[in-house]
Amino acid sequence: MRFNSRSRPTLKIITAALALAVSVSLPAAEEQAALPLDELRTFAEVFNQIRTGYVEEIDDSALLEFAIEGMLMGLDPHSMYLTQDAYQGLQDATSGEFTGLGLEVGTENGYIKIIAPIDGSPAAEAGLQSGDIILKLDNVPVKGMSLNKAIDLMRGPKGSEIVLSIGRPGTREPFKVTLVRNTIKVASVRQRLLAPGYGYIRIAQFQQGTGAAVQKALDKLLSEGTLKGLVLDLRNNPGGILGASVDVAGLFMDEGNVVYTEGRVNGSDARYDAAPFDASGGVPIVVLINQGSASASEIVAGALQDHSRAVIMGTQSFGKGSVQTVLSMSDSRAIKLTTARYFTPNGRSIQAAGIVPDIIVERATITAYDNTPRVSEADLSGHLSNANGIEQNRKGVVNQELLTDDNQLYEALALLKGLNILRLHEQNVQTKAQKMP
Repeated sequence: MRFNSRSRPTLKIITAALALAVSVSLPAAEEQAALPLDELRTFAEVFNQIRTGYVEEIDDSALLEFAIEGMLMGLDPHSMYLTQDAYQGLQDATSGEFTGLGLEVGTENGYIKIIAPIDGSPAAEAGLQSGDIILKLDNVPVKGMSLNKAIDLMRGPKGSEIVLSIGRPGTREPFKVTLVRNTIKVASVRQRLLAPGYGYIRIAQFQQGTGAAVQKALDKLLSEGTLKGLVLDLRNNPGGILGASVDVAGLFMDEGNVVYTEGRVNGSDARYDAAPFDASGGVPIVVLINQGSASASEIVAGALQDHSRAVIMGTQSFGKGSVQTVLSMSDSRAIKLTTARYFTPNGRSIQAAGIVPDIIVERATITAYDNTPRVSEADLSGHLSNANGIEQNRKGVVNQELLTDDNQLYEALALLKGLNILRLHEQNVQTKAQKMP
């Protein structure tokens, strides 16, 4: 079908406008490739066919927004057009407080895939997991739906409900989860002692100020006594701000490269190095990761792994090795565009590969084989006393609660204790060698 004579002027105007817009936006260079005028003409023809022939009238500005959204969706799962609500939502998320379900999502094969639930959110409390596929939102199929549209459907006023139909790898049938939207206050960093001398720092998301928050958490752990080891928990951390990941990795390194990026536009080739000071004092570190650890989490894990500064434990990470830049189009519109790939200090691209742990520990439910008290020599009537005057130590018991609740964290703590024992043994051997004549 061809346009009638009355549609030709409109077609020419659209084609000319598009050609002018593209030529203005591109940098002038002698070797610059010629504009694809045939493709621009085709686009203008399709645009005009839709605006004049579609069964319902569509506003031209809305149609152009659909075109922009489609262009970005066709690039990769992380490039997207940010409408006013989406743009505001992105700004709220990086500040640490917003209203919603608490999900970091992306697209895969036309579906919406959960990258990670946010700690303490309705999604996390409902048991949603990294890798889950959202099939329907309130019985509306999401197959082929744009990421913007899906996010809009998941947003809503605090206290309102939404039903998600979920497909989970390894399960035969989809299941439904009813979530109540709530205000999500992301506590980016928290810390505690797992045992005397062994600290734990959890980073839920990399936000503005996360580096300073980790420094504060580390200082608090150090103030409570000698720190023998540290677990840095990055599981289900979907990432966030690149600079925050560089700040965090730098706290545990004396110096050296944390990450470098490569891209096509000016400024995308960059190198980020650590300051020459290890704020932890060089204590042994175990970093926990899983499939929900993405982007900035992988930068930290990859840097500490390449510099042999930490043992990486858990399961393979998500594999998001690309950098997105938010480009403002106006006060209420922006595009999030993938502009570079990032590489670990040893030149590894994590894109679609992820960080492979040094020690793989799957999340599992574990119970002790036998917890019944056992009779020992010390329980026998009339037993001989110890020649050194030492009573039997009955304090070496399993931390049953930690073993049952989080076997990966239990294994991380056990490894740190083992590393500390070897460290003390090496120090004793060196001390004895120095005392020998």
